[in-house]
Amino acid sequence: MENQEKIALLKTFAEAFNKHDIETLMACMTPDCIYEGSAGTHAHGTRFSGAKEVRQSFLDIFKAFPDAQWNDDTHFVSGDRGCSMWYFTGTYANGKQVEVNGCDLFTFRDGKIHIKDSYRKNRTK
Repeated sequence: MENQEKIALLKTFAEAFNKHDIETLMACMTPDCIYEGSAGTHAHGTRFSGAKEVRQSFLDIFKAFPDAQWNDDTHFVSGDRGCSMWYFTGTYANGKQVEVNGCDLFTFRDGKIHIKDSYRKNRTK
């Protein structure tokens, strides 16, 4: 899989996230995928292992933020690694808005995303 194909995969993944299209999101990932969320009690954040856990983590994000979006996304790929930079916006059910810059580091395997490792700014306000 060439770098341009991987960039196209990351664009498809981001578009699916913005549409809250769980089927397309998961189709971009390996069956034994890993998602390391940016928040959590461990150094790696919260780890979701396998398609079932990763799927549920995305559904939980969409439930918490019904309007969740990655904006101004930019993608870079080199070999089996990739990076997406984005500006996340979302609104909690109570009306509180979230706006934060972040990035995802990806590891590819067999033409799909195997690991998604998320990082974001920690806003204090």
